[in-house]
Amino acid sequence: MILDLEFEDGLLFLVLENIGSRPAHAVRVRFSEPLRGLGGEKRVDRLRIFRQLELLGPRRRIRIFLDRAALFFAREEQTKLEVRIAWRTDDGTRGSRTVHHDLDAYRDFPYLEVPSDAAAP
Repeated sequence: MILDLEFEDGLLFLVLENIGSRPAHAVRVRFSEPLRGLGGEKRVDRLRIFRQLELLGPRRRIRIFLDRAALFFAREEQTKLEVRIAWRTDDGTRGSRTVHHDLDAYRDFPYLEVPSDAAAP
């Protein structure tokens, strides 16, 4: 299990992914610090998906919108994330991993905002 980041068209996403070949049960994700998204309106670290995910199949992923990069960085949010992920396998074996990210790496990433209904060239 990992929690990764994706940057696409100026949007930031968290990606919870089972990188293993077996199902992960009782998946729990704990952030070391609060993480605000959706323009600062939502505590993303408190989403139920991080506290109550009972099953994530092998090689499955869940992509969670965090925020528009411009809004996130304009608020001067904490950019360093430390996340602890815990889960169980089918046979009851417990697994855990701590993941570190620094969103500041995406701060000056160039992108072009193009409306989804824009005509193709």
